[in-house]
Amino acid sequence: MYRRHLIKGLVALGACRICVQAAQATSAHWGYTGPVGPEHWADLDKKNFVCSAGTQQSPININSAVKADIPHIAIGWHKGGGNMVNNGHTIQINMPQGSTLTRGDRVYELVQFHFHAPSEHHVAGKSFPMEVHFVHKDTQSGTLGVLGVFLTPGATNASFAALAAAFPELPNGEVTIDEVNPNWLLPASLGYWTYEGSLTTPPCAENVEWMVAMEPVDVDPADIQRFASLYPSNARPIHSPNRRFIVRQS
Repeated sequence: MYRRHLIKGLVALGACRICVQAAQATSAHWGYTGPVGPEHWADLDKKNFVCSAGTQQSPININSAVKADIPHIAIGWHKGGGNMVNNGHTIQINMPQGSTLTRGDRVYELVQFHFHAPSEHHVAGKSFPMEVHFVHKDTQSGTLGVLGVFLTPGATNASFAALAAAFPELPNGEVTIDEVNPNWLLPASLGYWTYEGSLTTPPCAENVEWMVAMEPVDVDPADIQRFASLYPSNARPIHSPNRRFIVRQS
């Protein structure tokens, strides 16, 4: 069975609660443009040094993937209540305990999911209008497994439409969601690419096993615009793979 070993050392910086709540990980204000933009993150706080010194940074352009016999993804997400927050960097939905993603002998618990526009990952040089990141924490080690799904303009997606209608417009605004079903934001096929990478926000800790779904999900263009009106560009620039293997299911 195909196995991956998480890099130690610098990676250990983020193997804790801080990684799950990346937006609150540093005391310094950061953003996506100007003097607080991605090229300056490492200068804003010493905790962010991996943002410039790391060698396994995300996102990347997915290209020339190696086919391999890797485990299928099994989703065990439950619908239920959640808390939706405008954290000043994105819209984030914090999930109650009990939803899991299983990959081989690894079990991850879904902690939260959030959105980026445009997509952070590219495929063969192409970006997508949006990308949703489902952030999971390994139930044994505390390291992270993040599933990325591209969102493209098309038919209305009931789950995303319901969220978009309730997006808190002001930073630090939050609303309680009586029922959210993250399964509706999954593609029909869970074929995926995988690679070892990092958080895409400060502190950029390199303890993330990335899984990026090959098939995008359609959402209403008006709902994409609702998000873009709040965050027109909250995507970190592409980073070099630095000889990392990008693997896809054979």
